[in-house]
Amino acid sequence: MRRVAKTASYWCVHITVAITLAYALTGNLAAAMAIGLLEPTVQAFVFFLHDWLWERKPAAERPA
Repeated sequence: MRRVAKTASYWCVHITVAITLAYALTGNLAAAMAIGLLEPTVQAFVFFLHDWLWERKPAAERPA
């Protein structure tokens, strides 16, 4: 459950940053919302999978 909460928190922060940055670059709120919602949503799933795979790897095999 902690992993889900961590991913949701990351998603919220990423959405905010992505929409703000996309709006600053485009000046178009609709485009900023589209970019800002799509990319972080995909990234959150990738982050969840990455974190899950990372935690499955024994500590001795992890880089320092």
